[in-house]
Amino acid sequence: MVRYAEPGAVEWVESGGGPLIAVPETVLPFWAGADGDETASDYDRACEIDGFVGLLPVGDCAALVLGDEPASTAFLPDHGTFVRWGAADSEDELLAGVPTALATAAWEDEVHWTVPGPVVLFDAAWPGTDSTGTDHVRVVLDPGRYAVRAAQVQPGPETWLGLVQLRRL
Repeated sequence: MVRYAEPGAVEWVESGGGPLIAVPETVLPFWAGADGDETASDYDRACEIDGFVGLLPVGDCAALVLGDEPASTAFLPDHGTFVRWGAADSEDELLAGVPTALATAAWEDEVHWTVPGPVVLFDAAWPGTDSTGTDHVRVVLDPGRYAVRAAQVQPGPETWLGLVQLRRL
């Protein structure tokens, strides 16, 4: 079993207060973040996502917005899941609750997301061209179509987490 809480085993991404977004690497230059000449920036569009997840067009692809709240988020490749830190006394405690959370989650309706390959998760306020210079994580995904579903789960009395699971279609 992988022990995720070992130093350097999990990379957490944090936001300055808004949503996180996973943008395909091929279209990062098209994400303007909070910058832009339009009346509604890309960041504004991301903030309008209602619920735990949503898709926004970026270039000739779509980006996955992790909505609801700006929780610290990590990607666990063994589970194909973004884990969002709601509450826990420690990283060990939070990550130990992931298997139970996945098994007991009451999933929201799923969306279908097509990606050309790896994506970068970062604060939606940043322009895509600056995303790798800030808090971010590169998520290696095979090109193709994914079902994306989300849930909020309480696997322990003092542990709450969000799940955004990707399943290859």
